[in-house]
Amino acid sequence: MRIAFAADDSNATTDAVLAHLAAAGHEVVRVDALPWPDLGAGVGRAVAEGRAELGVVMCWTGTGTAIAANKVPGALAAVAWDPWVARGARLWNDANVLAMSLKRLAPDVAVEVLRAFLETPAADPDEAENIARLKRLDTNR
Repeated sequence: MRIAFAADDSNATTDAVLAHLAAAGHEVVRVDALPWPDLGAGVGRAVAEGRAELGVVMCWTGTGTAIAANKVPGALAAVAWDPWVARGARLWNDANVLAMSLKRLAPDVAVEVLRAFLETPAADPDEAENIARLKRLDTNR
């Protein structure tokens, strides 16, 4: 799978996420732009334009890059701090960009969150109507 990735800092957590993506055989599409709003928007664009199937953004809290990604029509970014939240973001919201804190998540936890996000292949069909409503909000900007 092609995964767009950007982080506004580098540390053991970002290294673990990138190492996991490589070990799992994913093609990583790096978005290298600063400052962090451009990183989030760049990953959002990569996903919305089809250059990547999913995206991962990391900043100090994960929030700023998620907000930036969500400004891109077609990008649905969710901040997740545990596997349950990451899985739910895919199942119930059809999120296509995962945002994580690179300061507050231990490397092994970040990898668990990433795995849960990537291993949840499709949205829950029972949520189709709500997800469609969510996606229509892009047209209200």
